[in-house]
Amino acid sequence: MKKEIHIFFTALMFFTRIPCPKWVNHDPQYLRKSSKYFPLVGILVGSIGASFFYGFSYIFSIEIALLLSMFATIYTTGAFHEDGFADVCDGFGGGWTKEKILFIMKDSRLGTYGTVGILLILAIKFLALREVEVFYIPIVIIAGHSLSRFIATTLIFTHPYVRDTDDSKAKPAAKSMSISMLLMSGFFGIVPLFLFLNPFIFLTLIPMYLSKMFLAAKFKKWIGGQTGDCAGAVQQLSEVIFYLSIIALWKYIW
Repeated sequence: MKKEIHIFFTALMFFTRIPCPKWVNHDPQYLRKSSKYFPLVGILVGSIGASFFYGFSYIFSIEIALLLSMFATIYTTGAFHEDGFADVCDGFGGGWTKEKILFIMKDSRLGTYGTVGILLILAIKFLALREVEVFYIPIVIIAGHSLSRFIATTLIFTHPYVRDTDDSKAKPAAKSMSISMLLMSGFFGIVPLFLFLNPFIFLTLIPMYLSKMFLAAKFKKWIGGQTGDCAGAVQQLSEVIFYLSIIALWKYIW
């Protein structure tokens, strides 16, 4: 149990700015096993966003409350996944060889593709959440963060890590994943869906996984696998797809 707690706090320290005990560090041994707790970290991050929305919705308009909620989650994670999404946009938008794509994604500077990509995905995220019934928004935020992180872990499970260098901090977390770790990740990712009390909500898994397959096919074609940035891009895209799927379900099925 103590070891599992250490692994969880390792994931929390790596993927968020939430304070952790001093005895927790970025030990590759624990970081390699921490991916199974990514969705649980997502539940915490989503809960922070949901709390901000719920609290500020009593003071400000729904739009302002949503923006403050998005700010809270981005601040909590240090824009970790958003940065990965932007890097993928720059890399695959401006690179035409594996070496060039990986080089661009490693560059800390933000390019045109990344700027346009991150602005569009944040705008879609905001507008999609605004379309959700206000009562359900906190639950949708929590589920979106947990489930999208589970989808991201499936990329780690199905595609090999491709960077040859050892200087990437994300390498241990993105390098490999066992079936048992994937199952645990899936458990934490799917649990928030039961809060909706409607079995149709599980249909959102289909378009979310299809979005992962779409990106994974591009990753496989151009670089032969995935990197930490690729997993971040999958998380961001599948989160938005979840919100859009919720809207479609309410309009045509729910």
